[in-house]
Amino acid sequence: MKTTEKRSREPLFHVVKRDALPWYKAMLIRVIAVAAAVLLCSLLSIVMIEANPFEFVKTLVDGAVGSERRLWKLAKDAAVLLCISLAVTPAFRMKFWNIGAEGQTLIGALASVAVAVYLGGKIPEPALLVLMAIAAILAGAIWGGLPAIFKAKWNTNETLFTLMMNYVASGLVAYFLVVWRPSGGSVLGRLDFGHLPVIFHEYFLIIAITIILTAAVFVYLHYTKQGYEISVVGESENTARYIGINVSKVIIRTMIVSGAICGLAGFLIVGALDHSITATTVGGLGFTAIMVSWLAKFNPLIMIGTSVFITFLNQGSSQISTNFNVDSSFPSMIVGVVLFFIIGCEFFIGYKVKFRESTKSQSQEVVENESDS
Repeated sequence: MKTTEKRSREPLFHVVKRDALPWYKAMLIRVIAVAAAVLLCSLLSIVMIEANPFEFVKTLVDGAVGSERRLWKLAKDAAVLLCISLAVTPAFRMKFWNIGAEGQTLIGALASVAVAVYLGGKIPEPALLVLMAIAAILAGAIWGGLPAIFKAKWNTNETLFTLMMNYVASGLVAYFLVVWRPSGGSVLGRLDFGHLPVIFHEYFLIIAITIILTAAVFVYLHYTKQGYEISVVGESENTARYIGINVSKVIIRTMIVSGAICGLAGFLIVGALDHSITATTVGGLGFTAIMVSWLAKFNPLIMIGTSVFITFLNQGSSQISTNFNVDSSFPSMIVGVVLFFIIGCEFFIGYKVKFRESTKSQSQEVVENESDS
């Protein structure tokens, strides 16, 4: 009777960790999830905007890769997103929740613009570009290092600290725009100096730098002593201390690296793309980068695919907004639905639902227990 009572109190089902799936099965689940999400969005397009679902999918694809110009734009936007995603990855592997990539990138862009404003035309262009890059990297490193120091010394909440510093960075940009434009204009305008050279294509250099950086971060995380220390600290700080790792040092150093890469992204945005700055220069990419890094399981090589995929969705959905004359809420919903399906499939790749055993099985177990007794 006790066994029966115990069984009756069990929940109908519970979630248990699944054994590691073969890579091809996990990939198949992801493909099915994306296909199901696109199918759902196609059906929603019929109801909400009265669009032909086949035309809807065609527009989504055409908007991202329908021409050479769109392909270059896709590669450029994905490269910028990937660069910022690479920056947050070392911190996330350490379980330091850096939500401040937006501000770290923006402060790097601000430092880069400051060098161009004050030194542009006064020193040779190659020297100016080098100083802009150094200033951006140092500014990003400082912006990333500050919350790490407080975390390491006084155990502050890094999520809130890094998030608040985003707003401080935006405020500094707004302040310096007033300083540089005392007439009252809040737009800096296009910089005359500090432009990265065009090689093959105007976006080629930023794409090439990001690919090289991806390889460097992969090697750093997987094949260096510092990368090993990051992994150990992320698994257990107590274990790290037990084997002699200076946890505080690792936290500060890793966030300096993270901020420095964000600063580099800020320099690339200023020097190769915008040639200016506003408070919205980064455009929310610091937060999107978190999704890119998480979906790739913090693997820099896989992040190439996830950054391209999310950029593909954003660019294709924007074309839907234009072609079907709908506001931006519907394309944003498309991206949200697809990401929701992907996040859901990642859960089911790692876990499975186990249902309570049937009443018949319970009765058989009770009989077996009574026989044994």
